Amino acid sequence: MVPDSGQPSMQCIEYSDSDVAIFAACTAARIGEVSGVRVRDINPDTWIWTVRWQTTPGPGELMDKGTRGKPARKVPLIVEVRDLVARRLELLGSNPDARLFTGPQGGRISTAVLRDATHWDGVVTKLGYEHLRGHDLRHTGLTWMADAGVPVHVLRKIADHGSLTTTQRYLHLDVRSLTDSGLR
Repeated sequence: MVPDSGQPSMQCIEYSDSDVAIFAACTAARIGEVSGVRVRDINPDTWIWTVRWQTTPGPGELMDKGTRGKPARKVPLIVEVRDLVARRLELLGSNPDARLFTGPQGGRISTAVLRDATHWDGVVTKLGYEHLRGHDLRHTGLTWMADAGVPVHVLRKIADHGSLTTTQRYLHLDVRSLTDSGLR
């Protein structure tokens, strides 16, 4: 595990909570995994992200560790997120260890950092969806992928779930998909 020095990285770019939220939803990633993305983890030729790291709370600080004690996994970067990723890769340059995303002060991102920076609680309350959490972006991403036709067994691998049952609980069918199915 690597402790957070608390100092902004020399290789950080302007914080954008919308970029973090878009990337999380488009990849169905955990916020800790989004925080752990390094330049070296993105292959812009194949648009595959190799998930190797995640940020987790440690004793008094945020730490980076391997993804849940499991081997690295591959997550496809869909067309809708590629421009955002390409822009960030270009701004970060050639340092393979640079973080793709950092918090507002240059450090690691946590669920609390994302919630505070986006004013999440106020926004969802104003919209009348007080029950929504940042983790729901993961449900959204998996649902979008399912609606696009990605088979559930592939979604299970993308999500790093141990069983198909867990993945199925994450999916929230689009009413249009249900209606269209009834017309066939």
